Amino acid sequence: MNDTPKRLTTASGIPVPDNQNSLSAGRNGPLLLQDFHLIEKLQHFNRERIPERVVHAKGSGAFGTFTVTHDISRLTTARLFEAIGKRTEAFVRFSTVGGERGSADTERDPRGFAVRFYTEDGNWDLAGNNTPMFFIKDPIKFPDFVHTQKRDPQTNLKSPTMMWDFWSRAPESLHQVTMLFSDRGTPDGYRHMDGFGSHTFSLIDARGERVWVKWHFKTQQGVRNLTAKDALKLAGEDPDYAQRDLFGAISRGEFPRWNVFVQVMREEERLAWEARTRWSAFDLTKVWPHADFPRQPVGVLELNRNPDNYHAEVEQVAFSPANIVPGLGFSPDKMLQGRLFAYHDAQLYRVGTNHQQLPVNRPRCPVHHHQRDGAMAVANGGAEPNYGAVIAAGTSPRGFGHGEPGWALEGSAGRYDPRAEDDDYTQAGNLFRLLTAAEKDSLVRNIAGAIRSVAVDIRERQLAHFDRADGDYGAGVRAALLALGG
Repeated sequence: MNDTPKRLTTASGIPVPDNQNSLSAGRNGPLLLQDFHLIEKLQHFNRERIPERVVHAKGSGAFGTFTVTHDISRLTTARLFEAIGKRTEAFVRFSTVGGERGSADTERDPRGFAVRFYTEDGNWDLAGNNTPMFFIKDPIKFPDFVHTQKRDPQTNLKSPTMMWDFWSRAPESLHQVTMLFSDRGTPDGYRHMDGFGSHTFSLIDARGERVWVKWHFKTQQGVRNLTAKDALKLAGEDPDYAQRDLFGAISRGEFPRWNVFVQVMREEERLAWEARTRWSAFDLTKVWPHADFPRQPVGVLELNRNPDNYHAEVEQVAFSPANIVPGLGFSPDKMLQGRLFAYHDAQLYRVGTNHQQLPVNRPRCPVHHHQRDGAMAVANGGAEPNYGAVIAAGTSPRGFGHGEPGWALEGSAGRYDPRAEDDDYTQAGNLFRLLTAAEKDSLVRNIAGAIRSVAVDIRERQLAHFDRADGDYGAGVRAALLALGG
């Protein structure tokens, strides 16, 4: 038997130099389009399922409004925030992440929390989750990670071995794993959970100055979670529990609401905070502590109208983090940079070349571009020119456009592996220490039940991560395993 590992190549047989770290301009990015392995990997991943979404396949959605309650116009020129009381139409899609369209709403899984704001300057899509962090920090690992959450290619069964083998080899996942196996891993429907933009984004003011931000949606209904036992019971009795709860509440006039907040970090604060903590503000596996960067209120999101047609609206809504409006911006967050490409590419494949022309995706403002033809080109430009004239005098571009400055780059372009220097344990340990005794008990029992069937070497590798986060964390999981006879 030949145990020599096979050499990883592209689909064209070209050797892959590094399957762990994307090619970036400096340590903190942004990423380079010339990284063909990353692009090919994401493109193929987006096309692996027909026709449902690869992730976030099963979802629920509703229309509503976003109302400004506090003035943040000093931070951004985005017109939806220009006055207290201003309302903007919105659409929200909630979802489970790893399961298929027929999966149960109560499975242990992150929940998608994607918000579209139909502004006068175009659609702003804030496609986030119900957790403020994620499992990985580099998009080149994303297809591999999601494959572990899907089905084994031989048995077609969900595989705890695949999941824990990946997590145990990627300690950066520990923070999110801790959240996932806590009580918040099984929310009681969609109305009783918080939402997060998760990534670091930016706001740009009238002077062209940028601040880094994170978005938070705090449920006014109160956070409620299901016990593992109740979640399993509902999966059998009512697998569409969250969909039924959301649709029924809106039908009864019990409109769910979320208070919208923003955390703000100025560039000089970022430099000082990163020097003190050695955490990157752009690392998706980390959060910004509220003590350092308090939440500031912005507005209220209300859902008050159910869709008229599930397929036309909830199933065909096509979110992309690349959809932002003037006054808003991105960051060098590598996962965000990857999603800027991957989401739109997925929608081109899943819904079609002209998916923006569908009613749920169509902006509520005038649209003018030079795109033509393709499948279902309903608004095809008529007799207007299908090209943009070259401006011989030039356009004198500055920054990223819309008054947004570029950001400074550091270092040489290359692949950077931060694992030798990164702290993957402190924030996971902090989260564990924040839990009550009862919540800690639920966490370790949930983990023990999930990990008891995997191979001993994988289990021990993962237990070592729990130990490094907090000694009581590892000891608690071992005790729970012992109680299960593991």
